[in-house]
Amino acid sequence: MSVQSSNMSRTDRTFVWPVRVYYEDTDAGGVVYYANYLRFMERARTEWLRCLGFDQARLVQERGLLFAVRSVKVDYLRPARLDDMLEVTAAIGSMGRASLQFAQTVVRTATGSAPELLSRGEVKIACLDAGSFRPRSVPDDILEALSALEAETRER
Repeated sequence: MSVQSSNMSRTDRTFVWPVRVYYEDTDAGGVVYYANYLRFMERARTEWLRCLGFDQARLVQERGLLFAVRSVKVDYLRPARLDDMLEVTAAIGSMGRASLQFAQTVVRTATGSAPELLSRGEVKIACLDAGSFRPRSVPDDILEALSALEAETRER
């Protein structure tokens, strides 16, 4: 399987999702509210899975499985502000039989300036049965897509 996307970094297995900061993302001072970094990270993971061919709504409807956040660790280093252009990354840190761990970052990108790391996080995702919410194995085709992505990365 070949993953070709303008959102996939060519140097590693990191997915990059662009985000613009809107007024609704900020507090009264024009600074991104801390919980919105988690929303940005969620969107990057969702779009990354979609890029690999796995739509989460279809996974629930057709396979009866869903992914849920089990734990999050986030470091907030610098504030994002209204109208900033950000790149939110998602990369697999590790894969378990019923879980995935993502390493994620939020970086400010400004024309003419070096990218600036604003936040970094580790997010552990559990694969669950949609009916019972009990852990279940990550489907083989998803693990295979992730493994193929890692193999492509090693070949580069």
